[in-house]
Amino acid sequence: MLNSVLKDAIKKRDETLSILKGPKFEQIVKQAKSNWIYFSPTKQDVVVAGIDSSFNSTKFQGAELWAVTAVSVKSDGEILVDLHEHGLDSNPELASLASKMEIDACLESVDKAELVLMDGSLYSQFLTRQKSLANSLVNTIRKKNNVVFVSKTSNTKKQFENLGAIAGDIFYYNHATISPGFSKIHEDPKFGNDMIISSVFARLAESLPLIKIELLGSGYADNDFKLILTQTQHSLIKQYVGLLGTEKVELVFEESGVDKIASLATEINQNVENIGARRLHTILEKLLEDVSFNASDIGSTKIIINEEFVEKNLGELIKSQDLSKFIL
Repeated sequence: MLNSVLKDAIKKRDETLSILKGPKFEQIVKQAKSNWIYFSPTKQDVVVAGIDSSFNSTKFQGAELWAVTAVSVKSDGEILVDLHEHGLDSNPELASLASKMEIDACLESVDKAELVLMDGSLYSQFLTRQKSLANSLVNTIRKKNNVVFVSKTSNTKKQFENLGAIAGDIFYYNHATISPGFSKIHEDPKFGNDMIISSVFARLAESLPLIKIELLGSGYADNDFKLILTQTQHSLIKQYVGLLGTEKVELVFEESGVDKIASLATEINQNVENIGARRLHTILEKLLEDVSFNASDIGSTKIIINEEFVEKNLGELIKSQDLSKFIL
C-alpha cells in the first residue's frame, strides 16, 4: 500500500510542483534574484553563544513524567548556562516553559558573548505562539542588542504576496540562486513600532541550505547582516574544535574538508529529506563520532579534516540513500 502511494506521488511530482509554482513563478523568481545581495563571509574570531531548548513527556504506570532543558553554549564549547526542570505530575505547558527557559538563558548570556544566537523564529515562536513572553523577551534583547534569531526553515509569505505568490518566500529564493549572500532586508511592523522585526534569508556558502535571520528593531543596513554572517559562518565547526580541544585533540578543518561537508549536506537534503542547515550538524556529528568517543584515549594528537578524511569516513554511507535517511 505504502509503495503504491509513493510511486503515485513520484509520478505526480512535476504536476504538484507546477501547482506550487503558480502562474507568476518566473516573475517572482526574477524579483527574488533582484533582491539577492551576493556576499561570501570570511572567518572572524568572535565570542558567539548559541541557545536552544528541548522538552519531552511520557506516561509511566499511571504517572506522567516530563522534563524541560535549555542550554547556552559558547563557540569554544564552554557551557554558559544549563537549565532544566522535571516533574511527575500532569505536565505544564512544556513549550511555554521551554521558551521561558530560553529567555532566562539568553539573559545570562548577553553579557558573556559578542553575539547570541537563538534557535528558532522571533516572529512565530515568541510573538505569536508565546505572546505572554513577548515583553520579557524584548527587554532581554534590548539589554545589549546582540541577540539574533536563526531559523532553519520558514513558512512566511511576506515578500512576494503582492505578486501572487503561492509558496513561501524561501521557496522562491531557493529557486533564484545557490550563491552565498542574503536577501534585501524586510521589515515587518505587524506588532507595532516598538516591536518591528527585520529579517533576511541567507546562505553562508554556495549550495548550502538557506537560513532565516531575524533581528528586533528597524533601520538595519546591509553591513549589519554581513557582520552577523561573518561571525556565525564557522561557529558550528568552532564548537567541535573547542570541545575536542579539551581532550587535547586538535582538529584542523582544511578548506577542502569544509567544502566537501557543505556539498554532502546539499546532496543529502536534495535526495533524502530537506532539513535545512540542521543537516550540517548531523553530518559533523557522524563524521567525528569515533574521534569524540575515543578522544580521552587518543591523547594529544592532531587530526586533519580534509576531503579525503570526509570521503573515508562517510563515503560508503553517502552512497546508500536508505542508510543516509536514518543516520544522516
